[in-house]
Amino acid sequence: MEKVRSYNWNAKDYASNSAAQRQWADELIDKLQLQGAEHVLDIGCGDGSVTAEIARRLPQGQVTGIDSSAAMIALANERHPPSAHPRLAWQEMDARELPFHEQFDLIFSNAALHWIKDHRPVVAGIARGLRPGGRLLLQMGGRGNAAGILAVADRLLAAAPWQEYFVDFAFPYGFLGVDDYTTLLQDQQLKINRIELLTKDMVHADIAAFTAWIRTTWLPYTQRVPPSLQQRFIEQLVHAYLTTEPIDSAGRVHVAMVRLEVDAAKPGARPRP
Repeated sequence: MEKVRSYNWNAKDYASNSAAQRQWADELIDKLQLQGAEHVLDIGCGDGSVTAEIARRLPQGQVTGIDSSAAMIALANERHPPSAHPRLAWQEMDARELPFHEQFDLIFSNAALHWIKDHRPVVAGIARGLRPGGRLLLQMGGRGNAAGILAVADRLLAAAPWQEYFVDFAFPYGFLGVDDYTTLLQDQQLKINRIELLTKDMVHADIAAFTAWIRTTWLPYTQRVPPSLQQRFIEQLVHAYLTTEPIDSAGRVHVAMVRLEVDAAKPGARPRP
């Protein structure tokens, strides 16, 4: 199994600066076409707000949110305690080590799985965890995602004074394509409904919001730099990006993104929830 670097997430900071991820999650939830009694697994649940929204649409169902970050799970428990939300459950868990066996009607994930490079154990665990006839709906960063800002970051990392902190740096994301996921699903005998790359315009209300996005989600980059220099690093990255992609007439910052959306099912008859 690949070795994954551990990042120190600031869960509350991320929750306050993830509007685009939440918007895309809401769009994805609508595609679930929930009937109201399904058992659902949310992989990479983060602060739990999306998981709670799924549970709100399941008056007779059950939703389990998992995340590899203890800080995220703690915040989810704090904001949506199972004692007050009996249809919700939270577990700290690595998506590559799913222990479930034919437990879920639906497995969902938004803006999380691109943090893993090798998706083979993830898809194998999803296949095991689905009931016959169950469905998976995943969206993650796909091939070509954030290419513009990543190119800017690459130039910054190669220049002084930052290059010394990135000598052994390896690209941290698994931005896969349609062909990659076609093979992964076929290897697990999952029926493909749809796999596609979607272009998205991530819009930040202003430079401060864009800076907060860098601070809260670019941990593979910022946490390579000593804490005393992190703010300076972020400011230089923001400035360099805005030099190539200036703010629009309303003061907003745009980042071109590509999302991989995967819709598939486990063969068999799906029991009525």
